[in-house]
Amino acid sequence: MDSVTLDELDRRLIHALQLDGRMPLSRIAAVIGAQERTVARRYSRLRSRFVLRVVGILDSRRIGMLEWIVRVRHAPETATALAAQLAQRDDTSWIAPLAGGTELTCMVRTLPPGEESQRSFFEQLTRTQGVREVNAACLLRPVAGVGGWAGRMNALSEAEQVLLRAPEPAEPLEAEHPTLVWSAADNRLVRALSKDARADLGQLAAATGWSESTVRRRIAQLRESGVLAFEVEVDPALFGYGIEALMWLEVAPAGLHAVTRALSRHPQVAFAALTTGATAVFAIVECLDADSFGDYVTNELAQLSGITRIETALTRSRTKRAGPLLIPAIESRPGRNRPVER
Repeated sequence: MDSVTLDELDRRLIHALQLDGRMPLSRIAAVIGAQERTVARRYSRLRSRFVLRVVGILDSRRIGMLEWIVRVRHAPETATALAAQLAQRDDTSWIAPLAGGTELTCMVRTLPPGEESQRSFFEQLTRTQGVREVNAACLLRPVAGVGGWAGRMNALSEAEQVLLRAPEPAEPLEAEHPTLVWSAADNRLVRALSKDARADLGQLAAATGWSESTVRRRIAQLRESGVLAFEVEVDPALFGYGIEALMWLEVAPAGLHAVTRALSRHPQVAFAALTTGATAVFAIVECLDADSFGDYVTNELAQLSGITRIETALTRSRTKRAGPLLIPAIESRPGRNRPVER
């Protein structure tokens, strides 16, 4: 694949799609001041070259499921095969082999404790050849990066954003409120949207068995309730950000509110969440280079009262982002690994 450079129109298109992933290209073109066919060509070019994809993502907590941030330490020779095996699962996302070649991280969706599927996944993973240690922290609440990373959302003016921004989702469901009623057809809908959030209503109706009008209403309902959101998958390196770092922050309980509030305002933070485990906060940070990452840690993070320890790691690559793979993953060589089963 030839290298791709994003120009101003590409960046404006990406920003618009992050505001509303299913916004018609005709509407985007009218707001950003370009011809519709030009915008359509740009989108098609970026999509066909695997530079950009809009995917549907599920807030699993709102349908009674859990999300986990998982760290897997493994033998160096199993790195590629293990990442590929995990990437082919429907319940994994954001798979990142780390620099050094002996660890990867990913996000996993499971049913609550006590359910067979959760026990099955983690038991399979720990028994996979080459896996040396598995640490799983439950994601309690996202605190930054919800609705898109600020680093790729600065191409449109505020007035343009108002015209393109999707309606705000409802407030998060409180613990005493029942979770949303979920069906097998909802699973099929979300699976189709996770591959291509811009699929037309006819395609989604065929996938779910619903009518197009039912599909339209259900998507609106899921978005309004905050269960369904759209994410633009694009490599931060195309915006000039050459360093992606994962951070685990130990924070004193009294400082959690101030620290998470500050992280939500830092443009370097692509995602952050409260979690269980030895560290209370997990974050993904995008920086221009190693110097700017060092400046961020020693200047901005160091100013936050309450952080008692910082652990950092650089990602080597992204095997998988929010949506499922669209191209075959690299398979393990015969006899090298026993795969993690679906």
